[in-house]
Amino acid sequence: MSSKPDAVVVGAGPNGLAAALRLSAAGLQVQVVERADRAGGGMRTEEVTLPGFAHDICSAVHPMGVASPFFREFDWASRGVRMLHPEVAYAHPLDGGDAAVAYRSLDRTAAGLGADGAAYHRLFAQLVEHGDDVIDFFLSSAFRRLPTSSIPAITRFALNALPNVRWLAHKAFEGEHARALIGGAAAHGMLDLTRPLTAGLGLVLSMLAHHRGWPLPEGGTQRMADAMVTAIEQQGGTVELGHEVTDLREFDGVPAVLLDTTPEAFVSMAGDRLPGGYGRWVRRYHHGPGVFKIDWALSDPVPWTNPDVRRAGTVHIAGTLAETIAGEAAPAAGRLTDKPYVLAVQPTVVDPTRAPEGKHVFWAYVHVPHASTVDMTTEIEAQVERFAPGFRDTILARATKTAPQMQDWNPNNLGGDISNGEASLRQMLLRPVPRWNTYSTPLDNVFLASAATPPGPAVHGMCGDNAAQTALRKVFGVRDLPPLRPAPPT
Repeated sequence: MSSKPDAVVVGAGPNGLAAALRLSAAGLQVQVVERADRAGGGMRTEEVTLPGFAHDICSAVHPMGVASPFFREFDWASRGVRMLHPEVAYAHPLDGGDAAVAYRSLDRTAAGLGADGAAYHRLFAQLVEHGDDVIDFFLSSAFRRLPTSSIPAITRFALNALPNVRWLAHKAFEGEHARALIGGAAAHGMLDLTRPLTAGLGLVLSMLAHHRGWPLPEGGTQRMADAMVTAIEQQGGTVELGHEVTDLREFDGVPAVLLDTTPEAFVSMAGDRLPGGYGRWVRRYHHGPGVFKIDWALSDPVPWTNPDVRRAGTVHIAGTLAETIAGEAAPAAGRLTDKPYVLAVQPTVVDPTRAPEGKHVFWAYVHVPHASTVDMTTEIEAQVERFAPGFRDTILARATKTAPQMQDWNPNNLGGDISNGEASLRQMLLRPVPRWNTYSTPLDNVFLASAATPPGPAVHGMCGDNAAQTALRKVFGVRDLPPLRPAPPT
């Protein structure tokens, strides 16, 4: 650009790209700058094992990517992104060849849970019916205010969400299948499952399976990032790759700067411009466990003992709810375990384009202590073999990333924490510092737009969208939400 843009967004992850799209929808000239050589942040797909095998390095399955109000408005289909829904949204194998299975259909899922089927249906029916209202409320910047629609559903969700998932699972269900199903979903939050709010994550992710599904984008998550970049460019914005920002003085004279970064990176870039009190609060901001991840290229599908698990897009590998809780307690306490909770995705169940004909891709990660350098390959593969004997015989190649290597790949994954800050109750309400509007900062023209702000982690774009709306009001006097521009006709 020959002149300074109206707004600069630092970081081309889903939140940064969402912020840029909302700002440009208001007619502003927007420039996105990104350190990496590809846009996407956690939404990137790379060949890390063998040629022709496309692996999602971080985010892969996108319940929030189709449920959030921002992405419903963005409309993936109109942007050329095809979302694929596996027959089984997620499965939780149990010993003896058994498994708990979550289908898109709430009725079908409840029917497979035996004596707990009626209780499962009661727990989720109202949430599924009012799913969009529930999601819209908790993802909006107004989530700390009283709801104005679907009040009974939102209130019931909130009351059940506040406790820990162990309490909810034992209160609602008698059998292991339903308990394991909701516990496995809750463990996505990377928290000790005996802590408050873990029930909420189990509820919302389970509800989304029956509401809008747990889809995978055909060809890989990179397609989502590329579609967002294309939309920004169609609206007159620019995305500059390979541009690392170390000092905010680079943008002197730019009316608004939005940061899809860690709070620590903001403090570093701001330097002595920032009041000391804000920096002290950021130093108290807590990053949770990291992840250790494996990508595999396989000769055959994973040979799960239970045939239903072979049709699942996502697999939670841990055994019983008690084992899931134990597996997540260890990294939260700074310990390793030889029986971790393993979160696995098998994209080629629904998307054969990810691998050469007849071959498959598969990935899994476990939560580990923050910044742990330990290689967990043996423990992960042992857990998979436990429920899929012969799995190791299908491995053609593997690629691994320790928690520090996840940070090297994406600096927002500080210490391997892919949530950009622990998703505890306090930090979900006041992330990253205790301010009523946490997108604003002490610098009048600088706004935080990353997952370190509410509503927190996941690919929903709402941290960036909420930050953009704050900047539009405070800097540009735009109070009415500018609608995203539709995709141009093809």
